Amino acid sequence: MKTAIACIAVAAFAAGCASMAPPGPRATAKLEPTRGNSANGTVTFTPKGGKVLVEARVAGLAPGGHGFHIHEKGDCSSGDGMSAGGHFNPRGKPHAAPATPDRHAGDLPMLVADAAGNATLVVEIDVVTIGSGDADIVGRGLIVHKDPDDFTTQPTGNSGARVACGVIARS
Repeated sequence: MKTAIACIAVAAFAAGCASMAPPGPRATAKLEPTRGNSANGTVTFTPKGGKVLVEARVAGLAPGGHGFHIHEKGDCSSGDGMSAGGHFNPRGKPHAAPATPDRHAGDLPMLVADAAGNATLVVEIDVVTIGSGDADIVGRGLIVHKDPDDFTTQPTGNSGARVACGVIARS
């Protein structure tokens, strides 16, 4: 009887520990300003069900909307962010709003900065993955643009210059 109770206790403990395990690989990008700009921040990506939770905190922006995209290359070496390439688009879709099913994997909701230049975004996105598959964002670039995204101009959304760049890395 004592052995049975001990086995049940061990099984319950193991099940409890399994439920506390992280949901999968996480990723983070530290945004640094491009030449002549002051935008900076941190963005985390966490698996949540079949989606990815994006949590962004960005400072040093002009008040208003700013295009926000995952780009194809994890390279911020050019000083202007252009070394990050175009939007991450592994499936050859058009640029569109994040709620549109047929869109670039890199299309994210706009960041909207307050009067002090701070923007916060918490959103769940689909189409991308962390650590596996053709839509894996690890090693990709993350760009904040100067202007709002119109979500229609191809292939960029007419978001203007790149004011911050970061590389998405496993965390």
